[in-house]
Amino acid sequence: MTGDSLRSIFELDGKRVLVIGAGGGIGAVVARGLSDFGATVYSADVDASAAQATAEAITSAGGVAQARRLDVTDHEDVIATATALEGLDVVVLTAAMNVRKRLTDLSLDEFRRVQRLNLEGSFLVIREFGSRMAERGSGSIIVFSSIRAQVVEPGQGVYAATKAGVVQLVRTAAAEFGPSGVRVNTIAPGVVDTPLTASIKADAEWYEAYARKSVFGRWARPEELVGATVFLASDASSYVTGAYLTVDGGWLAADGRYTPRL
Repeated sequence: MTGDSLRSIFELDGKRVLVIGAGGGIGAVVARGLSDFGATVYSADVDASAAQATAEAITSAGGVAQARRLDVTDHEDVIATATALEGLDVVVLTAAMNVRKRLTDLSLDEFRRVQRLNLEGSFLVIREFGSRMAERGSGSIIVFSSIRAQVVEPGQGVYAATKAGVVQLVRTAAAEFGPSGVRVNTIAPGVVDTPLTASIKADAEWYEAYARKSVFGRWARPEELVGATVFLASDASSYVTGAYLTVDGGWLAADGRYTPRL
């Protein structure tokens, strides 16, 4: 192969990509990044106005995008979206939530809300979009998990449990959909500077403790998740499935422990 043809395996020209959770944070940046590599992007979020803002940012930059409201905890909504967007090449799921409380302080309702979005929502997306991709014989599903699937700290119990569950769902889907040509992978970020982590950033001690967990001594920027997503969405990862791809600045390689004030 020539240099030009090798470079082309990262391109997403002609691919239709759905980004769920594209209304803000990592999802919004990833959606714009995928567009920059040539994808037609469907910006989806439970907040319709936020999804629209991301789509407009993409189109104003010269890309092609449409917005759609999507609640991944609503089975019928997931089915309707999977049906309406039949023929997608890539689905990226970034939507998630966390309730940072010790197990003894966590209510059953809070547990269920986190579980419903993070784990049940992932299951519905993988099942509905994955089954349609399998019928067509191709596709890539990328679900964002977390390093919390492997390491925890006080206050991360239900979040960590759901993110570990996501990893096993992805591996199972990779095994089940692989013979039909569908790849399913997980990206596991460390701590990323987004609105979701604003409360941590506001606590100087907590913020610095997390920064020190990275071998780079800092938090990740949302745009630093784009490369991994483009890789898993593109033909560059044609032999990659069931993977747990960490983008954590070496956190898991050099981790200690921090007990936050809760």
